[in-house]
Amino acid sequence: MTGARLSLILIVALLAAVVVAILLGETTFSGAQFAEAFAAPVSGPGEVLWQVRTPRAVTALIVGAALGLSGAVMQGLLRNPLADPGVLGVSAVAALGAALAIVLGWAALPGAVELSALAGAGLAGGLLVLFSARVRSPEALILFGVAVSSFAGAATALIFNLSPSPIASAEVMSWLLGSVQNRSWIDVLWVTPTVIVAGALAMLAAPGLRMLSLGEETARTSGLPMARLRLLALLAAALATGAAVAVAGVIGFVGLAAPHLVRSVVRGDPGRLLVPAALTGGLMLVLADVLARITPTDQELKLGVFTALVGAPLFALIAWRAAKEWRL
Repeated sequence: MTGARLSLILIVALLAAVVVAILLGETTFSGAQFAEAFAAPVSGPGEVLWQVRTPRAVTALIVGAALGLSGAVMQGLLRNPLADPGVLGVSAVAALGAALAIVLGWAALPGAVELSALAGAGLAGGLLVLFSARVRSPEALILFGVAVSSFAGAATALIFNLSPSPIASAEVMSWLLGSVQNRSWIDVLWVTPTVIVAGALAMLAAPGLRMLSLGEETARTSGLPMARLRLLALLAAALATGAAVAVAGVIGFVGLAAPHLVRSVVRGDPGRLLVPAALTGGLMLVLADVLARITPTDQELKLGVFTALVGAPLFALIAWRAAKEWRL
């Protein structure tokens, strides 16, 4: 199967998943109510379908695509099959920015939490760019990212510890668990351009990712401006991850799993992996959100919790297979 055919199949599956996400929910509609929603979008059923379920499904699609794209870029840049958007600390610093905004009472200001999270992602991305300009070793970059992530996690825990209000602490915890619940068209309009820019940067960096897959020595002798391509890849991953965290909180394992599910089809080419990984990430998160909504629980499962429950065993399987390959 070619990459173009795979992308076409994923697009069709993604459109079908979005339709399912719009039609299914906690409230079951009759045929007459569906007809009313299509005939009169301002009616009660119409409001539920077009102002509640549809923007939620589209937000899940965009966020999942951002995470899948970021995961593919990270794995290509670091030449590590276990890399994901959180490995360099971008997710953790973005979460720290959002948590700080909530505790300071900025959540009442429209867009304040989202902008704070994106600012945190930008800060982490800037630190990574400065570090990578001096040290080009992927291993050193991973270690630096782990240090940044650990520091941001500790700072977020400190915010919980010193929070003057239990209500603010509960809001921070709820946001950190990750969700696309109650997202509106404003969220869609806000996050979509950011992810498009990240996708464009990733495509510009694709030749460099392809060269890196052949080894550091080959990349250095390829004649390509590898320093600039690495910078573009880092910016793409940071921007995509920051946008996803800003609009939906911390959602794990999608960025790790999405590239692995389609890598064999593109024969491990990091450049051709970007689009299928983004589409797969979007499909995964739309379906995960549908399952989280229809799971019969007293309280709706948070999307980040649901993806972690499913993704943790998958991560263990990927790690086991990778370790098996390294031993050979």
